Amino acid sequence: MFIKLPGGNELSYEQERSLFDIANDISPSLKKRSIVARLNGKLVDMNTVVTKDAEVEFITTEDPEALEVLRHSSAHLLAEAVKTLYPHAHFGVGPVIEDGFYYDIDLGEDVLSEHDLPVIEKLMNKIASQNSQIEREVVSKEQALELFKDDPYKVELIKELPESEEISVYKQAHFIDLCRGPHLPGTKWIKHVKLLSLAGAYWRGNSDNIQLTRVYGTAFFSKEELDEHLNLLEERKKRDHRKLGKQLDLFMLSEYGPGFPFWLPNGMILRRELESFWYNVHLKEGYKLIQTPIMLNKELWEISGHWENYRENMYTSEIDDMEFAIKPMNCPGGMLVYKRDIHSYKDFPLKVGELGLVHRHEASGALNGLFRVRNFTQDDAHIFMTEDQIVQEIRELVRLFDYMYKVFDLEYHIELSTRPEDKFIGKIETWDRAEKALADALESMGQDYKLNPGDGAFYGPKLDFKLKDSMKRIWQCGTIQLDMNLPERFDLTYIDHNGEKQRPVMLHRALYGSIERFIGILIEHYAGAFPTWMSPVQVKVIPVNNEYHLDYAKELVDLLKDNGIRVEIDDRDEKLGYKIREAQTKKIPYQLVIGDKELSSGEVNYRRYGEQNQMAIPKAEFVQLILKEIKDKK
Repeated sequence: MFIKLPGGNELSYEQERSLFDIANDISPSLKKRSIVARLNGKLVDMNTVVTKDAEVEFITTEDPEALEVLRHSSAHLLAEAVKTLYPHAHFGVGPVIEDGFYYDIDLGEDVLSEHDLPVIEKLMNKIASQNSQIEREVVSKEQALELFKDDPYKVELIKELPESEEISVYKQAHFIDLCRGPHLPGTKWIKHVKLLSLAGAYWRGNSDNIQLTRVYGTAFFSKEELDEHLNLLEERKKRDHRKLGKQLDLFMLSEYGPGFPFWLPNGMILRRELESFWYNVHLKEGYKLIQTPIMLNKELWEISGHWENYRENMYTSEIDDMEFAIKPMNCPGGMLVYKRDIHSYKDFPLKVGELGLVHRHEASGALNGLFRVRNFTQDDAHIFMTEDQIVQEIRELVRLFDYMYKVFDLEYHIELSTRPEDKFIGKIETWDRAEKALADALESMGQDYKLNPGDGAFYGPKLDFKLKDSMKRIWQCGTIQLDMNLPERFDLTYIDHNGEKQRPVMLHRALYGSIERFIGILIEHYAGAFPTWMSPVQVKVIPVNNEYHLDYAKELVDLLKDNGIRVEIDDRDEKLGYKIREAQTKKIPYQLVIGDKELSSGEVNYRRYGEQNQMAIPKAEFVQLILKEIKDKK
């Protein structure tokens, strides 16, 4: 048999060979460094035996996939340690997540606290040092049910597996788990692991089920990487948008409206700046702007499919003996606006945008500051077009998204989410065509993307823009959803070049996603120190002595206000150092300290937030400096 390696080299064998052996034939050091391998495109364990011609790529600690394997095996090690300490424990699921892993555990009458984590972690390290081999075994459904007969959660999962699906288990020392893998060859690789926190989690995310204990952790291949990550976690805590939102007077939350944020004056300025930026960009891009009602008749939501597929997340009310629903999405209202007129192919692409307030019934336990709320503003747009315009319009949208995110210094990658397995509307062949159109658009512009099977909206596939902030966290914000179903449901038409009625194709798209959530992300991304153009207060003027310097300070305030610059004066009878420190605490971009020198020279002495150096320049020059910074959005 022939084994093809990356780069085109080939090895030939007369008989079957394990991946460990093949790696050793290439280089003994490669065998030592390899933790899994890609066999014909699929990640597998290193003890996998190759029996026929294949393409093989060995994955070492330098490869991105290696970290996920390490963390997956660390989750199993966590479960083994917990099972050792609590023999009666039962286990739910233990997946890899962004930056780490978790395991959901039923401890019966026992309760874990944060103080127990170091004890579990110490035992994990002890077990890992024994270098238990991690071995895969394929079993029948009957064997799997017998192996896990004492664990109701595993039994439930096994019973739901299709008869045709291969069932594998992984064994290590004194623990066995139901798992697809792959895993590390042995526990010796797990040297730098840290348990981070505890949380409650309903089994399978259903509040009707028992609540399990979720243990979060992370793991890295080096101590340096782990230490860097732990430092990053501490920095994230300092940047918590709920804490900074209170400190900077941006928003508040109240027990009278859980999940319904209140915007304070500073927060409203920040919000309006983001809205104005959005409006200006979209008008330039040729969008028509609309606003649709917040509450509409139940029949509309039945036509759209929301009543059937999204009813549990909607708020309803009765008006004149008819049932109404507060909109969870803007789309159906946009459909009614389109139907108001007769459209020609010459109108296309027709771009209609709306900053629409929507409401969704989120579980109280899921609410989290501005990140998870019950009412928020979606920056929606619906683009109506012919099918042959899809590729070009997707290209234009990707360009627009790229421009907008670069303004905020946010990196991103794109994921293509395909048809859900259960909740979807429309024909499968329509979905297939829509998915292909999205993929073709990205490939035509050389845009990399990741496939995310089964995660599309119920009405169409989508492109999700995953943003990375300054804390290296990934956020789902922007989305482009290709919909060939709602135009059918709402009987939308246009007149083609032959004078005949045709069905348009529609794109749903949101760029901020939710203005509230996007602001929460920006608060933490900038640590509350917003760029000047966004900052609620752009300049703080501080007279050294009100008796001598206040009049000139007020002249400067008037000058700045006349130029549209947001400025405040601190003329309180407080010590100068106190007022400067407070301006720093409020993270105001510029401070102007006005004393004898400034009064006599007619200049200003400014200091940027976070810097110690002060700069004296003519006041007119300072005004131009600020205005340019605002215009350039730097």
